[in-house]
Amino acid sequence: MRLQHWGFAALLAAVPATAKAPGLHVEGWARAGVSSSAAYVTVHNRKTSGDRLLGASSPAARSVTIHNSAMQGGVMRMRLAGALAVPAGGSIAMKPGGLHVMLTGLRAPLRPGTRLPLTLRFERAGNVPVSLPVLPPGATGPRDPHHGH
Repeated sequence: MRLQHWGFAALLAAVPATAKAPGLHVEGWARAGVSSSAAYVTVHNRKTSGDRLLGASSPAARSVTIHNSAMQGGVMRMRLAGALAVPAGGSIAMKPGGLHVMLTGLRAPLRPGTRLPLTLRFERAGNVPVSLPVLPPGATGPRDPHHGH
């Protein structure tokens, strides 16, 4: 019975999270972590007007910020990204090594097979809640063959 339950949890983790707000479609995932972690979302704007991603929050962490990582002088540096424009008919995509949602001060470890509640705050669409599958440390996305399936 326990094995079947774990199989179901792994199946849930394989299903990307999606959320819809008027004109917006959000999907994403998060990495497992003990004191900090990262989440990656893709936002598709199907509206005829642009919007801006202003920030994010989660009851799972004390601090949630949007960062951009980039190589500078052979060193990976992480900086606050600020508001991100989501153009009309366009999208933004967060990926490891680039844009990401940084979660620090996790209230409990994020474990593979669980889900991370995250709320994205947009200038026009307002708050958009999502529930992201948590993948193992080092995963590069839900389709990564090394993320634990």
